[in-house]
Amino acid sequence: MPASKTLQGQITLSRRTLVRALSISALGVGAGILPRVALAQSRGPDQVLIEELMKPGDLPELTLGPADAKVTVVEYASMSCGHCAKFAKEVWPEFKKKYIDSGKVHFVFREFPLDNRAVAASMLARCAGGEKTFPLIEVLFEKQAEWAFSEGNPVPKLFELAKQAGFTQEAFDKCLTDQGLLDKITAGRARASDVFGVSATPTFFINGKRLDGAPTMASFDKMIEPLLAKS
Repeated sequence: MPASKTLQGQITLSRRTLVRALSISALGVGAGILPRVALAQSRGPDQVLIEELMKPGDLPELTLGPADAKVTVVEYASMSCGHCAKFAKEVWPEFKKKYIDSGKVHFVFREFPLDNRAVAASMLARCAGGEKTFPLIEVLFEKQAEWAFSEGNPVPKLFELAKQAGFTQEAFDKCLTDQGLLDKITAGRARASDVFGVSATPTFFINGKRLDGAPTMASFDKMIEPLLAKS
């Protein structure tokens, strides 16, 4: 059975179940929801149709940079993915300065959660809303070791980080029990797997061409610069 189909069933949560699962000492052990697992590493197509890739989903896109830029970069990431955090901390600042702040690239961030903790972090980033979303994503990646891989209940640490984005306890609890938001995030994840063959994080698509693994600025430059040079 394809990994996406198996995990799609496991990731279907109900109200308050996510918070309960997060409270279990060893997340995934006895939680019966989404154990931390490695997805099957079957590589998807090297090129996907940009028109299909950019079709609107159930959630508003998380984007930076002008929509009419010559190059569109889509990242599928899990908030609990170590390689994603490495990209966020070591490559993203230079990438953003060179390509996004200059108006050369339209960047799209999409959730591909690999476990319950990643689901929760993605929900919190969405609930932060507006200009607070990307800063919270950056903080969650920066502090990933403190909540994604820590022993015991990660909820207190997640709340501590969420407070930096203005969350109250009530808003925090309401976010993590938002069934509609949860369903939309997991639907987007399923589509990425089933339609575009995403099977690991981070996976990037540059004008529809796949770049996965742990990209460096050099690997981005190699793909982006020729596209920018085209008339």
